Order: sequence, then C-alpha cells, then structure tokens
Amino acid sequence: MVSPQRVSTDTATVGCEMAVDDMAKLFKHELGDILYAEKTFLKGLKAMAKETSDPTIKDRILRHHSETEGHITTVQAAFEAAGFSAKATKCDAAIGLKEEHDSFKEEEEPTPDILEAFNLGSGLRIEHYEIAAYRSAIVLAKTLGFDESAALLEQNLAQEEDMARFLEQNAAVALQKLSGAEERPGVSTSFEPEVSRSSARSKGHGGRTTSSEART
Repeated sequence: MVSPQRVSTDTATVGCEMAVDDMAKLFKHELGDILYAEKTFLKGLKAMAKETSDPTIKDRILRHHSETEGHITTVQAAFEAAGFSAKATKCDAAIGLKEEHDSFKEEEEPTPDILEAFNLGSGLRIEHYEIAAYRSAIVLAKTLGFDESAALLEQNLAQEEDMARFLEQNAAVALQKLSGAEERPGVSTSFEPEVSRSSARSKGHGGRTTSSEART
C-alpha cells in the first residue's frame, strides 16, 4: 500500500493559489469540488421539497436534506484526515445543475405539475453526478493511502446511491400521477435502464437467447 501523503495545512489555506501538480493536491481539489457541490445542492433540496406535492417523495427529499448536512461535515472530516484544511473549490458542474433548474423555472414558466416532473429528472442527474464524484475521490484516496478519508467518503456515497435508487424506483409512478394518466400494463414504472433489465433476463436464460426472443 502506498504510504499516506500528508500535506501541511499551510498548503491548503483559504485563498492560496497553487498548481495542482501532484496526486495529493488533486485529491484536495476533488474534495473541494465535492464540498462546494454538497453546499450548493443543500440549498436546492429545500426548494425542491417545496415544489413537490407527492408526500412520499417530499419526505424523502427532506430526509436527504438532513443527510446532506451530515455529508458536509463528513467531507470536512475527510479533509482533516488527509492533513488538509477544509476549503470548498468552485464546482462548475454543481453550478450548472443548479442553473439548469433555475433557468427552466424562470424562462419556461412551467405549471407546478410540470416543474415537479422536471425536478424528478433534475434530482436524479444531481445524484448521479455526486455518485461519480464520490467514487472517483474514493479511488484516489485509497491510491494515496488516505484510508480514513476513503472510509468517510464511502459513508456519503452509500446515502447518495440510496437516494438515486429511491428516485429511480418512484419517479415513473409519480410522473404518471402528475400527468393524470392511469398505469398502463407493460409500461415500466422504474427509471432502471432498459439495458439492465435485458441483461438480467439474459442471465436468467443462462446467457442464451430464447426462441421467442429470436423471433422478435
């Protein structure tokens, strides 16, 4: 295992500008991105909850708001475990995801139902961004030997993955309710990718294509 690369807090002070020229500094930058994103999305979750009428989804969003408050504390602890001072770094991806919601609401003037429907997709995009950010930071932390930081980030990752699963499992039904449509037989009520369901069916046949599938 690579020995942990400690960096003095002098190299991570607020307002200090320096080139990201080694892996430890890259990890610090990744943590800063995540911290900025979590703080940005924390504000958005409260607004999203207010824009949500479905009680189950509203309650889950509010619970995730509380989880996100904990995520911020955990990321700050991950900084400290690696020997850094915690500092948020401007995250253009988080800003873009927030602006996507704000511009849609202001420019398209959606009805409350349409805005709520839009938020389901917007929320899932945010969760997948955070999942990718945490996964890459965890791999980098383990590579550098920052095992304590990696363990802390894995706690946040588990909750982000749980929130993404919730949205994937509940969003389609919520969309049907918002559109006033009745559930139709044969129509998926999950955001689970079709390729995943096809793969699962294939495994169920031992990886072989059935005669009925061959005829379709």
